[in-house]
Amino acid sequence: MVKNVVSTKWTQKSQFETDNPSGNKFIMFDKSQDNGDVFGFAPKALMLSSLAGCSGLDVVSLLTKMQAEVEDFNIEVTAELTEEHPKFYNKVKVDYHFTDAELQPKKIQKAVNLSVTKYCGVMEMFRQFAEVEIEIHLHNL
Repeated sequence: MVKNVVSTKWTQKSQFETDNPSGNKFIMFDKSQDNGDVFGFAPKALMLSSLAGCSGLDVVSLLTKMQAEVEDFNIEVTAELTEEHPKFYNKVKVDYHFTDAELQPKKIQKAVNLSVTKYCGVMEMFRQFAEVEIEIHLHNL
């Protein structure tokens, strides 16, 4: 069984420095507090970035294997928080945007479906507590 360990240290006010298993560090903070000019990330927003990154890495890898690379690819995640504490994301929409002069829609659909249903562990975690909607957008050059 693979274990990941991160270390998170309170640095000041409502700020923490955390690392990841590869040792890279970044700042997390409470966006509702005055954190001055500190560059950092809010923990809940990082969850959405993790979702997009996990699925995006799958999709790029799969499209490469299928010989269906695209010129541009981005993912937009929109999420709603519950009203009551503890506030958590209960509705999440993941929009996949692909741009190329020669898009291959069937391969793109297959790659996204495999990521969503089989490979992306973060997506599976989100499905445990949120209603997740997926939409694919194809943009021709």
